[in-house]
Amino acid sequence: MGILRKNCQKRVKKAFTLLELLVVILILGLLAAFVVPNIIGAGDKAKRDLVCSQMGSIANALDMFKMDNGMYPDTEEGLKALVTNPDPDKYPAYSSKPYMKRVPKDSWGQPIQYIKTENGYDLISFGPDRKEGGSGDNADIKYSSCHK
Repeated sequence: MGILRKNCQKRVKKAFTLLELLVVILILGLLAAFVVPNIIGAGDKAKRDLVCSQMGSIANALDMFKMDNGMYPDTEEGLKALVTNPDPDKYPAYSSKPYMKRVPKDSWGQPIQYIKTENGYDLISFGPDRKEGGSGDNADIKYSSCHK
């Protein structure tokens, strides 16, 4: 009987009680309730911040284009004008090297839209829904409102 009692005591010492397990599960649940929403929202914010950063690079290239050529490319010429000269007669001072090797796409794999305006230009990403317009998380991202 002495050996049987020793084996039982060893098992009892190594096991957790049901109450201890419930407390651990409760603590993990509370931690998840506070941490998970912050992590989920961080991914969307990071994608939006990346789009603004990409638009900043495009804006720098557009400004260099304007310095060389005296104007921004037309809306129809688009951002492709930063990669190749769309009209050598219209832009004789076009750089010998492209202003960008390639035009980056937004975080959702879609082309960034370029619109020449009266006073300059704007860059637009249609956001996660990939459609013009939208509201909330699906709202378009405009360069003119990126760094406010």
